[in-house]
This record gives sequence, structure tokens and C-alpha cells, in this order.
Amino acid sequence: MIFQWINGDLSTLNLIYILISLIIGLTIHEFSHGFVAYKLGDDTAKSQGRLSVNPLHHIDPFGFIAIMLVGFGWAKPVMMNPYKFKHLRDGIMLTALAGPLSNFLLAVLGSLLLNFNIPEPINTFVQYFIMLNLILATFNILPIPPLDGFKVLCRVLPDSWFYKVDEFERKYGFILLLVLLITGALSTLWYPIYNLFSILLLYVANIF
Repeated sequence: MIFQWINGDLSTLNLIYILISLIIGLTIHEFSHGFVAYKLGDDTAKSQGRLSVNPLHHIDPFGFIAIMLVGFGWAKPVMMNPYKFKHLRDGIMLTALAGPLSNFLLAVLGSLLLNFNIPEPINTFVQYFIMLNLILATFNILPIPPLDGFKVLCRVLPDSWFYKVDEFERKYGFILLLVLLITGALSTLWYPIYNLFSILLLYVANIF
């Protein structure tokens, strides 16, 4: 999913740009989950040392290697105790939303940098940085368990559905995601979201 959206020759230098962009994007993504949860009353991430921008606290070696090899992987998930939130469902939604939103904001920051006459190779790095963070944002915002977007979607479900859906996600979420990935349906669902957010990114960047 990652590399089919990268155009041109993947030279050693370009691979380094991708590595750095992924490390920053995944680190800020997971930190944002923990930070928002902490601000909403859940100190689980803080007690586990996850309120840090040190990549070593967030990067899962196997998940990171999987991203580089097959374009699909994971970071260390930030744990939370939703029952510590003052408003349980709002807390879950906002904590989940924080990750994709942080990646989108990083992509906006990169787009703003391109408004300046920055030299090579920084310009090329920033372009990869924007693309990778936009991919992370749009992938994780998909309303599919166990992705962040599914937790956001659950906020609008009736109370009678909420706990049933939560149980389904815990039991079958990863299996469903894997099936969608293998069949190619995941990419089909993701492309329109990526294109929509790309347009939104250009609009936001042009405001400044």
C-alpha cells in the first residue's frame, strides 16, 4: 500500500527519506493517542512511558519491517483504560481521532514548508514526508476495525450497539482487516479517502 503510491526510482536516499518519515509519523501518531487520553483523564499511557516522542517507545521492530517489506504493518499500540474517561464514548473517540489527525497536521506542515524555496535534498524529503503522513492519516481513519476510524464511527452508534460492536472488534477486528487486505478490498476503500484528503490538504495549505 505504501510503495505503490511512490513514483520514480526508489534509490537508497529515497528509502532513507521513507524510513525517517515513517519513524516520525508513527511516533507522533502513537504519542498523540497517549497525550489526548492523558488530558481526558486516563494516565495509562503515561504510566507506561508512552508520553514521549522517543521513537524507541513507539516503534514495533516487526511491524516496522513489515511496512517496509510489504507496505502494511504497525507500531506499538498505546493502551488506554476508557473507564477513566469522564465521558467514556467521547474519550474513546477523541483518543482514536488524535492519531490520524496528528498525521494530517504533519502533512499540512510539510505542505507549508514547500511554499518556501527550500533546497534539495530537503525538498524531496518533505515531499515524501507529506505523502507518508497522508497515507498514515487516511489509512487509520478508515471506519474498519481495529483502525482508529472505527472507534470514531462507534461514537454515533446507539448505546445498545456500542458494547456489542466493541466485543466484535476485539474478537474479529484484525481478522477482518487481514481479509480486506488480502482480497484487495482495503485498497479499494482507501483510495477515495486518500484522494479526498489530498484535495483537503491542498485547500488547507493554500489558505496560508
